[in-house]
Amino acid sequence: MIKPETRAKIKGYLEGFIQGMIVEHKTLTLKPADLRPLSKYSKEGGIKPFHEALLPDGILRISEFERSFSTKMGTTFEECARLIGTDKYAVAKRGFVVSDEVPRTVVGVIERLVNNIGSAGMSRSYLDLINEVLTIGSNDAIKRRRIFDLYLLDHDGNEIFFEIKSPKPNKGQCLEVADRLLHIHAIRGKGPPSVRTYYAMAYNPYGLDKSSYNHSFTLRYMDLTNQVLIGNEFWNLVGGSGTYEEVLEIYREIGREKGPDMLDQLALDY
Repeated sequence: MIKPETRAKIKGYLEGFIQGMIVEHKTLTLKPADLRPLSKYSKEGGIKPFHEALLPDGILRISEFERSFSTKMGTTFEECARLIGTDKYAVAKRGFVVSDEVPRTVVGVIERLVNNIGSAGMSRSYLDLINEVLTIGSNDAIKRRRIFDLYLLDHDGNEIFFEIKSPKPNKGQCLEVADRLLHIHAIRGKGPPSVRTYYAMAYNPYGLDKSSYNHSFTLRYMDLTNQVLIGNEFWNLVGGSGTYEEVLEIYREIGREKGPDMLDQLALDY
């Protein structure tokens, strides 16, 4: 269960996030009646003369705000997870940096494994890939540095690294994450349970159960069982059983409380 004080921190953070997005959007968005500097907007691909001719400014603002909001939404998942994780774990950090030397042969093995995934898909268990990386002998080393969205250290000294990304990654993102996760095991020289690494999705766009998840690139280029956490799997690992539902309810509360004001500020330009 999320502590009341942590719940208050999450609500305060989300309220600030929303207001910051509104202020930023209102500052950057021109009204259709304004004379737009076409040279600037042509570079950004933002000219929509026919949209602007037909639609009221309020609707344009809201639709453009939604796109920008969705792009930056992932940062809220990271911060909420950090706040919740602080109550359960010894350490919970965002943007956690890991830097150390890795044997050159290990770097080559990781590159080969990732290339094989790109060519043939994820045909092996992710745990097997970790074990292969860890069994390679040492030789001259290469410096490697990785930054992770979320890092948790439990009270027994076990580490968990998360990449919290889109629930619908493309092929390139799947391969990049495989490279990043495997490098952590190479840097630490350990596998599960001492060091665990995951691609985390804050929600399942296909339903509640993991079995309903059906994004083709993830299914082909990742090990859904051992490498990927979706929705309640992720939140419950961070905060304990029931955390997913509690977090979602906090978001709903903020939506109910801030919704009318958001519409006024965006559509009516208050």
